[in-house]
Amino acid sequence: MTNDAVSEPLGKVGIVWGGDPHAEGSQARVLDRAGGLIEALTKRGVAAEVIIYSDDVLEETRNRLLNLDAVLVWVDPIMGDGHDRTRLDALLRDVASLGVRVSTHPDVILKMGTKEVLVRTRDLPWGTDAHLYRTSRQMRKELPLRLGTGAARVLKQNRGNGGNGVWKVELARAEGGAPEDAGKTAAVGSDTMVRVLHALRGSAEEEMRLDEFIGRCGVYFSNSGCMVDQPYQPRLVDGMIRCYLVQGKVAGFGHQFVRALMRPPPPEAGPEAAVVPPRLYYGPEKPEFQALRAVLESDWVPAMQRVLDIDRDSLPILWDADFLYGPKTESGADTYVLCEINVSSVSPFPKEAVEEVAEAAVTFILAKDQTRRQ
Repeated sequence: MTNDAVSEPLGKVGIVWGGDPHAEGSQARVLDRAGGLIEALTKRGVAAEVIIYSDDVLEETRNRLLNLDAVLVWVDPIMGDGHDRTRLDALLRDVASLGVRVSTHPDVILKMGTKEVLVRTRDLPWGTDAHLYRTSRQMRKELPLRLGTGAARVLKQNRGNGGNGVWKVELARAEGGAPEDAGKTAAVGSDTMVRVLHALRGSAEEEMRLDEFIGRCGVYFSNSGCMVDQPYQPRLVDGMIRCYLVQGKVAGFGHQFVRALMRPPPPEAGPEAAVVPPRLYYGPEKPEFQALRAVLESDWVPAMQRVLDIDRDSLPILWDADFLYGPKTESGADTYVLCEINVSSVSPFPKEAVEEVAEAAVTFILAKDQTRRQ
């Protein structure tokens, strides 16, 4: 065997990251986040390169991708420049059809990486009373009926990130978390006053007519968009559990106390009360989350695959499922409610997941090699 043969890489993989490829320091910022993964891939004989993507370098990106065996993508649904992933997803579909392996493939993102998954999987144990609004007209017809029960609802645009397009909505006639007659059906019309809070950082609670709020949401229905409506979870105060998965295996956890969709603390509580604690990261063995891990791996993920028609090899190499605490059982055990699934750009993630991601990427590349031989 020649030295050239020995040095031949096992495969070439691109790490595609959303950003400004022309900005000074952009490459260094990506390496700061993805450096551990690149090192783990290199250790396994895989040549990895960073590709910073924006729509203005689409053709250049296409040429680079066609020289790779596989692509791992970290690009948000709504990028920093305000553009969405429409052109990128078309590019990824194109190169995938030409033999480049893509994770996560845009077709898989449409199945599990949008808020619509909350409706499609609502009959799973993680599900809630979730509904889909395809149009503003449908929202005007159905949302008043759900608000009329007196319970708060959470509305989410189908594809978004950073809290953009996520709203808590409740009737405004009583102070506190719910109207005084919560649980009773009330007549709610277009002129009914509602209290709304946008999850986008820095947003303030507002009161307005329901029709005005629905009009504000009109932008979320453009370009075939839609909105998902699900119940507000009172135990949001207990925080959110983020389960990081490599395909069907839990590779780590994050836990964070969430301030979004919660009323700001009163001024007398002091400035420290408004500080959002950072998300804490853990490996997959974190004792507090083992019950969730077990049911997720053995039951919930396989059930999701069946409902969404996703085979194991098509599951994202890295994705996360966010859970809020649901009502406790009669025995005092926690239940868990799916808040969202993130597929497009899962970063940062626990350091314990790096080796699992790298190993899955190698298998991903080798699967392409096997296809070539068949």
